[in-house]
Amino acid sequence: MHTLQEIQAIEQKCLLQTYARYPLLIERGKGVYVYDSGGKKYLDLVGGLGVNALGHAHPRIVKVIRDQAAKAIHLSNLYYNEYQGQLAAKLCQLSGLDRAFFSNSGTEAMEGALKLARAAGHKTSGDAKCKVVALAGSFHGRTFGALSMTGQDKYRSGFEPMLGGVEFVSLNDIAGLRAAVDEDTCAIVVEPIQGEGGVRECSREFLQAAREAADQHQAALIFDEIQCGLGRTGALFAFQHFGVTPDIVAIAKPLAGGIPLGAFLVREKFASALSTGKHGTTFGGGPLACRTALEYLAVIEEEKLLERVRAVGAYLNRELKALAAKSKIAREVRGIGMMQAMELAVPARAIVGRAMEEGVLINSTQDTVLRFLPPFILEEKHVDKGIRVLRRVLKEAAKN
Repeated sequence: MHTLQEIQAIEQKCLLQTYARYPLLIERGKGVYVYDSGGKKYLDLVGGLGVNALGHAHPRIVKVIRDQAAKAIHLSNLYYNEYQGQLAAKLCQLSGLDRAFFSNSGTEAMEGALKLARAAGHKTSGDAKCKVVALAGSFHGRTFGALSMTGQDKYRSGFEPMLGGVEFVSLNDIAGLRAAVDEDTCAIVVEPIQGEGGVRECSREFLQAAREAADQHQAALIFDEIQCGLGRTGALFAFQHFGVTPDIVAIAKPLAGGIPLGAFLVREKFASALSTGKHGTTFGGGPLACRTALEYLAVIEEEKLLERVRAVGAYLNRELKALAAKSKIAREVRGIGMMQAMELAVPARAIVGRAMEEGVLINSTQDTVLRFLPPFILEEKHVDKGIRVLRRVLKEAAKN
């Protein structure tokens, strides 16, 4: 096996330098822990940025992947496979929506949702119905359509011009939303909880206003649940937590247990806008990914992990708030279930680095926010360990 220094040298020479990596070479994972190349154990509260909802090497996921890989990993969408339709049916049953399209990633799911909304707008009201209303502080991905809907200049800067026809309104600004949506609007795009934006939650009233505005102007209400969906709030879909149903919802991260798979689910009213040949993918919806996703959903249900998310997530939130109340550099704790954040009065990256040295993995976003996206199998004893380390690190940072 290569050393960390050898890996760094190879990457420095051959990879585009787009990632500010931490100096950690992870070799394997088990449950809520990962292990570096020297065998040191780390409590993983990053969870693959929300992907590893079942932790690492979950035995049921490993078994399904091994079994299916020996049969068929990829089959073209020119033909049927056993699991794509089954997964679509399961997701539609669980969400109450009507149809699914599978992609490789969350970004691609958002691209598909945007194409669908524009096609539906053109179908009902002509080419002028193409405007998108999105939120300041949002993040939807890094391809041009998704980036055009992302309300953060730091991601868009240097890549202009973006796609036209996108207007941004502030989070939870109901009056601003109503003023922005008009007869030319084909889509309102919302993260029910902004992830990269610092774990900032839409109010129920704001989401209801978005639903009303979409209905009034025959626009598609699109929820980006790539980070906050599939169980992270303690409901399988975040929109179920808020009680507002979208026309289209994009999902991805944990869906196939770490195998790349995204999807958008859509009401029948809008689905017919994409007919045969209007959208497609080479890799999306293959048998390995879809079978693994079915197993992921079965594990969530059979191991009662949504109950665990609600209970342990509430415990994590309480412990973070208690810690913040005694810290000189903590400002606020936000979050639901296994999606939590602590906002600091100082840059967060150095604190993330110190916690890593102490055996706990967290990450930072928005420069001053510590973000926690732990696996759903987290227990209170793991929270206690993480809080002990974070307490020491915050106290040390406050002194400095």
